Amino acid sequence: MADPSTYRPAPGTIPTEPGVYRFSDEHGQVIYVGKAKNLRNRLNSYFQDISALHPRTQRMVTTAAHVQWTVVQNELESLQLEYTWIKEYDPRFNVMYRDDKTYPWLCVTWSDEIPRVFVGRGAHRRGWRYFGPFGQAWAIRDTMETLLRVFPIRSCSTGVFNRARSQGRPCLLGYIGKCSAPCVGRITPEAHREIAEDFCSFMAGRSTGLVHRIEGEMEQASENLEFEKAAVLRDSLEALTKATERNAIVLGDGTDADVIALALDPLEVAVKIFHVRGGRVRGERGWVADRADAADDADLMEHFLLQLYGAGDVTQGEVRESGEGPALPRLVLVSHEPASLEALAGLLSEARGSRVEIRVPRRGDKRTLMDTVTRNAEETLAQHKLKRASDLATRTRALQEIQEVLGLDRAPLRMESYDISHIQGRQVVGSMVVFEDGMPRKSEYRRFIIKSFDGSDDFAAMHEVLSRRLRRLVEDREAMAEEVGDGETGSLVDPTTGAPRKFAYAPHLIVVDGGAPQVHAAQEVLEEYGLSDEIALCGLAKRLEEVWLPDEEWPVILPRTSEGLYLLQRLRDEAHRFAITFHRSRRSKAMVESLLDDVPGLGETRRKTLLAHFGSLRALRRADAEEIARVPGFGPVLAGAVVDALSARKPEPAVNTATGEILDDDPSDGHTMEP
Repeated sequence: MADPSTYRPAPGTIPTEPGVYRFSDEHGQVIYVGKAKNLRNRLNSYFQDISALHPRTQRMVTTAAHVQWTVVQNELESLQLEYTWIKEYDPRFNVMYRDDKTYPWLCVTWSDEIPRVFVGRGAHRRGWRYFGPFGQAWAIRDTMETLLRVFPIRSCSTGVFNRARSQGRPCLLGYIGKCSAPCVGRITPEAHREIAEDFCSFMAGRSTGLVHRIEGEMEQASENLEFEKAAVLRDSLEALTKATERNAIVLGDGTDADVIALALDPLEVAVKIFHVRGGRVRGERGWVADRADAADDADLMEHFLLQLYGAGDVTQGEVRESGEGPALPRLVLVSHEPASLEALAGLLSEARGSRVEIRVPRRGDKRTLMDTVTRNAEETLAQHKLKRASDLATRTRALQEIQEVLGLDRAPLRMESYDISHIQGRQVVGSMVVFEDGMPRKSEYRRFIIKSFDGSDDFAAMHEVLSRRLRRLVEDREAMAEEVGDGETGSLVDPTTGAPRKFAYAPHLIVVDGGAPQVHAAQEVLEEYGLSDEIALCGLAKRLEEVWLPDEEWPVILPRTSEGLYLLQRLRDEAHRFAITFHRSRRSKAMVESLLDDVPGLGETRRKTLLAHFGSLRALRRADAEEIARVPGFGPVLAGAVVDALSARKPEPAVNTATGEILDDDPSDGHTMEP
């Protein structure tokens, strides 16, 4: 492990111009590549106090043994050089979006004399037309089988085609009407190419003209009493309609665009892309990558776009008349604005040969579509986490790592995590989540309404939550001891009520969200109830993902690939999610009461009835007077007064001052509140 001071450039030797830099290890292997508008400022940030650096950056600078840089003229050149070096050196500390599989595409061998259509994977060939990639191979094969009845283009391999030509007899597809059999001269190469052109036009989203033409031919055949031909055209029209309906229209203006969204957590990043052609979603892909450096949202998006389009590994329809070149649409919609927006747009425009626009949609259909892609990215990340966490061997390894790192005498089979949520001291709530054997135990989750809070002391709120939980643990144990004699164990079921004593289960480990101050506050509660020797405690600081232990001056830094760290992070994040959900629910109810305080004849009982009927303030705002009048206890006059009150007061959305998050008014969690 190298000391960064041993290879730090001498003061004043680093230029202040824009450029690209690379760190390499003692063997000369490049391990990180970056760019900067001011090389001196950026590189000096790596050689500050190492304890102030991000853990991933710490590992990078201590692994490196040399640093070099290249000065460029402008930001565009720095983007190009950075991408070139990343592709050349494949540095392990850069975020690399590697897919876990190859996605199928549909190809038309346009440069052949008799074009062929087939589904394939892998690299592209110059002169052929590609459509995709698609999410599932079976779906595009099914679509192709349907379209072959309408566009009987050749789909057989070269060997089958040559054998049929030499024998003078078509293959089975020629007999069943799924191929026009150019191999035996049923159709000329020119006519077959016209069929292939129609097929490509349909796959590129230009289906309206084809449908109108087939409808006209069908009507003409019917008028000429050619009913068999009309029936064939009718079946073709139905097949086209069926194939078209599989891709829902998402943009009514027929836009060609790629819609890209990120979903992030401190350790990983998920990316989802929808390929929209002719206003329809023609394909989608997803990636999950480790966050190997401290890049922010803007840098991650920029790196992804460079890797996606710079590699030319995505094609979608006919970008150019020849079907060649990178698959760059005219519009790229992103969830986060790239760091070098103008330079990146210029680089992609140069690659496409025409202008490419990169922007973040703010409203309308494009914003709605971006929300959908973002939800899919979040789902991709969640499914990746679930798949990783649900593996028994992985969970066992994670629990063993936590046991070793924290110095426990046994694996923490039951872990509890706590979090506090409020906005400027209002509607303060706490959450408790439980993981048993590395998996969530949602029936054991609890939520707390903080009763004593002065609006500024989060430690007091955490003290109250832990005190209430541990007090119940002690009380249940005392009750169990009174039921039986010495040396025996009492029942975990209350004999009076018949309800289980759920708080009688002691956790093996308590995880709090925060660093040393939060851990110290929690430790005081454990000592107050005499449980500090029985229950282990740690804190997980969100900024650097450090594990803090009681009475320790320095945190424990787990490797980024540690399954133990991954499990602790998932437990902490679940407590945060559960607290935020409860806070939103209470805030929605309080807002309804506040907005309706001045409505004559609307007391507390009717307010509760109103909220219980509609479920949330958002749903209540959408309701009209007639819908409200149908609620028991409401009439037309009172319903009209409620609508007027809601219309007159539309408060601005509240923002969590700690995270900057905009909080909506729609509660989405149905867990029972702990009194």
